[in-house]
Amino acid sequence: MKFLKGLGMIRITRRILLAGAVALAITPAAQAADPLKEIRIDWATYNPVSMVLKQKGLLEKEFAKDGISITWVQSAGSNKALEFLNAGSIDFGSTAGSAALVARINGNPIKSIYVYSRPEWTALVTGKDSKIASVADLKGKRVAVTRGTDPHIFLVRALLSAGLTEKDITPVLLQHADGKTALIRGDVDAWAGLDPMMAQAEVEEGAKLFYRKADANTWGVLNVREQFLKDYPDAARRVLAVYEEARKYSLANYDELKKTFIAVTKLPEAVVDKQLKERTELTHSRIGAPQRESILAAGLALQQAGVVDAKVDVKATLDALIDDQVPLPTN
Repeated sequence: MKFLKGLGMIRITRRILLAGAVALAITPAAQAADPLKEIRIDWATYNPVSMVLKQKGLLEKEFAKDGISITWVQSAGSNKALEFLNAGSIDFGSTAGSAALVARINGNPIKSIYVYSRPEWTALVTGKDSKIASVADLKGKRVAVTRGTDPHIFLVRALLSAGLTEKDITPVLLQHADGKTALIRGDVDAWAGLDPMMAQAEVEEGAKLFYRKADANTWGVLNVREQFLKDYPDAARRVLAVYEEARKYSLANYDELKKTFIAVTKLPEAVVDKQLKERTELTHSRIGAPQRESILAAGLALQQAGVVDAKVDVKATLDALIDDQVPLPTN
């Protein structure tokens, strides 16, 4: 009898364990995602397509029939977009490719899924009366920079090319617009600039772009939270389809793009033309070999400069970052 009782206890224990396993399997993480009610997306002055997208209400029109609302958040720089993505306060954010890579290295769970521009949006800038003429001249100087952005990465790579590191300068950490103001006031000797503030300083204040290297500007990419992409792949596809519509519209209608840009930024035509006509190319959308190579080169340069740990597998992280499987319209 004792044996039978013991056998019964074993069976009961097994039932309890099985029930527990089933309960664990039906956790919130394993359940289907809740119905999508809101898409949160950023816009930025360094991403002209995003402003057209917002101004024309294209996403609102696309998702209205589903009862899904669109919430817009301004990103003042790649660093802010990445902060918002990491905090889950936006679902889609526009950044430089290199900034997205560094964020992924640091554990930010994002995927880069789309190219919105090929820009030359950054250069090293100094005041009109400055005697700084080369990167080497920055040694011992105060340089305004926004960490976690393409201008910061551009600065690090420029210093490396001159045999210098950030230890050879005094970085003054400011958001982009404040960096421009600090340069014009003379509070810093140089600035790792970003358009349109850089174009404004150039046109209105006579600022000089003393170091330019177009190839070291990494592509403008749209990122999505990895969990959002996993939970709502069809919504991500539809967002990209609408983004592609806005990019093609911007490419075909420069005057409208310019009008939208001026309405948002209140900048004069000469400044806007300098950014959009001279330093922004909108002819790409898919993340392919050129984009991968550009971002990888930036990551390896940062590793060489000691900004990225030597133990990091930069290429593997890049592969984890990029998702080029979200389909785009073919027409």
